[in-house]
Amino acid sequence: MVRAEEQTPGRQRRTEHKRAVILDAAEALFVSAGYELTGVDAIAARAGVSKRTVYDHFGDKQSLFHAVLVRVNEALATAVRAAIDEEITDGRDLRAALTAFALRVATRTFPSSEYAAFRRLTTHDRTAPRLAVPDYPERMLEERFTRLAADGAMAEANPRRAVQHFTALTLLLALDAAKDDPGEPEIRAIIADGVDVFLRAYGPRRR
Repeated sequence: MVRAEEQTPGRQRRTEHKRAVILDAAEALFVSAGYELTGVDAIAARAGVSKRTVYDHFGDKQSLFHAVLVRVNEALATAVRAAIDEEITDGRDLRAALTAFALRVATRTFPSSEYAAFRRLTTHDRTAPRLAVPDYPERMLEERFTRLAADGAMAEANPRRAVQHFTALTLLLALDAAKDDPGEPEIRAIIADGVDVFLRAYGPRRR
């Protein structure tokens, strides 16, 4: 018998592929039908595996749901990391950097299928269990704000609070406005105004 830690590379790839197929099936059904109406039998059938295989990989339905949430969250974190690294760069004007970052998230990440799935799974489905997922995007932005403050590009402050204020003034307002499909010019205006207010409190202090 081959133990998990002794799996051959080929066997490990097959295991990872099967796990991904199950997660794909589970995500599609949790998003379309909701948590309560999605059964393990349906997930197994969509994935083309046995019900026992689903349980072997994930234990139970709630654990599988949590795995789906974590995977979607990690995909969002990857998008946010790219936006941070490519927009909030060293030496760039802070207003331009924060505006470009927020606009990229609002116009590219929020409309993505990954974000739509995350919202559906975490806020729109009242039957789904409320499970914690790592706050990767927020922590990555905290790290960048901490570095900006250390370099003198931002006022020194509690980085977590600064991220909360920044997202509230820009991204959350843009997300709320997007419900009415206002068009990109209005989203740009919301973000520009939010960045302006944020910089009044957190911009670099002149001596």
